[in-house]
Amino acid sequence: MLNIVVLVSGGGTNLQALLDAEDSGVIKGGRIMRVISSSADAYALERARSHGICTTVVERKAFNTAEEFDAELLKELESCEPDLIVMAGFLCILGERIIQRFPNRIINVHPSLIPAFCGKGYYGLRVHEAVLSYGVKITGATVHFVNEIPDGGAIILQKAVPVNQGDTPEILQLRVMRQAEWELLPLAVSLFCQGKIKIEGKIATIVE
Repeated sequence: MLNIVVLVSGGGTNLQALLDAEDSGVIKGGRIMRVISSSADAYALERARSHGICTTVVERKAFNTAEEFDAELLKELESCEPDLIVMAGFLCILGERIIQRFPNRIINVHPSLIPAFCGKGYYGLRVHEAVLSYGVKITGATVHFVNEIPDGGAIILQKAVPVNQGDTPEILQLRVMRQAEWELLPLAVSLFCQGKIKIEGKIATIVE
């Protein structure tokens, strides 16, 4: 069984999707063994504790610089010896030291169809506000590997979700989570843990 560490910052709905998938047997070949939060107030911590999962807080606001935060987070990650790191609503951009330490072992879920509405500054409701402002008819979610470019790593899975007339950012966010994020993230984790993702350059391929 591969060891999975999940990084969170807020309510933890994507973490809950992972926990539910683990309980139901959707995730094969791995187990969540630690949840690390960048905020002590994150409700995701309660979700983890209710499942008997160890939690750690590395609070971003406790550090003067991103480099100091990264150094402490890297120390915590190394102590966990993770096979896979999952960013599930983690609102901090990982530094190069962490990414280079765990190459092709960090995945993230982003609430759009990359390369649309992604990159630095696109997170949470901001993504859905941009989608509605631009007037596109289709959005969705993407699970991808994390590299030094925000939302720039190899794409693992994507799923399209319709944009409906009258949508607000909040309504659209919930639809994307329910129809795409909560489905794709557990599936990608399971595929990784079963060794079914092959990476060649910037291309990730699902293999049987």
